[in-house]
Amino acid sequence: MSYLQIVILSLIQGAAELLPVSSSAHVILAERLMGLDPSAPELTFLLVMLHTGTMFAVLGYFWPRWKLLFLPPGTAKADMVRPSRFHFLKMVFLATIVTGVLGLGLKVLIEKVILMRLLGHEKGEVEQLFNNLPLIAAALLGVGLFILVSGFRRAKVETNVVRPWPSFLIGTVQALCLPFRGFSRSGATISTALCCGISRPLAEEFSFALAVPLTPPVIALELHRLLQARAEQVDTAVIHLLLPGLVGMVLSFLAGLVALRFLSAALERGGWKYFGFYCILAAGFVLVVAFSTN
Repeated sequence: MSYLQIVILSLIQGAAELLPVSSSAHVILAERLMGLDPSAPELTFLLVMLHTGTMFAVLGYFWPRWKLLFLPPGTAKADMVRPSRFHFLKMVFLATIVTGVLGLGLKVLIEKVILMRLLGHEKGEVEQLFNNLPLIAAALLGVGLFILVSGFRRAKVETNVVRPWPSFLIGTVQALCLPFRGFSRSGATISTALCCGISRPLAEEFSFALAVPLTPPVIALELHRLLQARAEQVDTAVIHLLLPGLVGMVLSFLAGLVALRFLSAALERGGWKYFGFYCILAAGFVLVVAFSTN
């Protein structure tokens, strides 16, 4: 894998991870077009580092708001801000629990029932769905339509508080995104929040607060895939993997910060719906690539 390919993947992952356009769909498509092997250890390690970079971008971008949780008690600002911030944190915890429980259940359903029993696969793994371009195209189309609905639908009254029921719904939708590459997590969760009448800035913040506890398991899963590869070069050429990984992490971090600023501006200026149009066009392009490569 060349450094040019590393730069391309890093910028794609960093930007698309934090925009509602599905980073996984873009990365899988880029891998296919560049002729890269998605099971290669160096590519798996690079993806681990790219996820780490985007997680730090989220933490850095929202830290001015999230650090209010750590204000020393007893000050006027702390007494005013901490209750709302702790409520926000409780709703993030609720949505994360819902995502974890439903996500694991959905994984078992897909692997044990759909793949093994209905489709007859000897070894059912949800990862078998990841590189299916027609399925990715369908997911992009679905999330694009969802974004359009939430973009054109404006709540009569917007709230600046996330209640338990919307938090439960957002956690449920996030769980449904996990097995399907192309169904953007941020696109689906922000759209759900907007449909529940949550204000746009809070919808964005809540969606990415959910990404923070979700990212470490994703990184762990990628590392597990790396260990499963049992490649000798992982043991003998750690430096060979580490340097490209660090370059990718820095680039994905920077691209992620730019993407978050762009997303905030788009939400503020009513440009959310345009991401829906983009996802629909991307779905068509993925289908073209799928049929042309076959």
